[in-house]
Amino acid sequence: MSVSDTASSSRAPIPSASEYRYLERALWAHVVPFILWIFLMKMLGDPSGGNYAIRTAVCLVAFFVMRPWRYYAGARLKNALPAFLVGVIVFVVWVFPESAWVARHAPSVHTFYRRWLVGIWPPGRLPDPLTTFPYAPETAGWPFALIRLAGSAFVIAVIEEFFWRGFIYRWLQVRDWLHHDPGRFDAMAFGLMALVFGLEHEQWFAGILAGAAYGWLYIRTRDLWAAVAAHVITNYLLGWYVLATGAYHFW
Repeated sequence: MSVSDTASSSRAPIPSASEYRYLERALWAHVVPFILWIFLMKMLGDPSGGNYAIRTAVCLVAFFVMRPWRYYAGARLKNALPAFLVGVIVFVVWVFPESAWVARHAPSVHTFYRRWLVGIWPPGRLPDPLTTFPYAPETAGWPFALIRLAGSAFVIAVIEEFFWRGFIYRWLQVRDWLHHDPGRFDAMAFGLMALVFGLEHEQWFAGILAGAAYGWLYIRTRDLWAAVAAHVITNYLLGWYVLATGAYHFW
């Protein structure tokens, strides 16, 4: 065998036209629901219960039309407990630094966190207190408030996991991302995925930690449904926390 033959034999086979089309369909299935969510968030303007309900409904339909889950095996029951624990831990990390308990017992920590680790620009300025509460039951009504909770927990959390962990993390590593083993850790792709995921949230520091936690769970289990379940649990607990305590800055 010649040197050129050896080199060509070690090279990955060139995907056929049908394989390219399959990969392209998978890409759009992962990307479209998330991009549609961001687009509608910008287009619908000021938040309100009605606008959030429209965004949730449209993106839920898009998710079921695109069917990104068809590119994955089913959920594995053995990953249910790790998913639950990660979801709860991320919820605690998300709310604890801004909680009333920390404000009373460690006010300097509370102030530092709110001043430097929440998405206020320029950094170093405390967020302005909320003057409107568009998703509060007394403002939007309980049906729209519960739609806000359900949309956060069962729609955008699922869409985000297919986009960030299912697609972005692997796409940053290889272009044939759909067939790439998610259990193979790549520090640069992992860090970039967690960073950008965090920066799309107001609580950007907690968001980076959340992106790292969900990403770690996906790598550890090779089960995207575990990351989905963890994210759903986090957002579900967060939603009830908001409704129970009136901490609407999280919404």
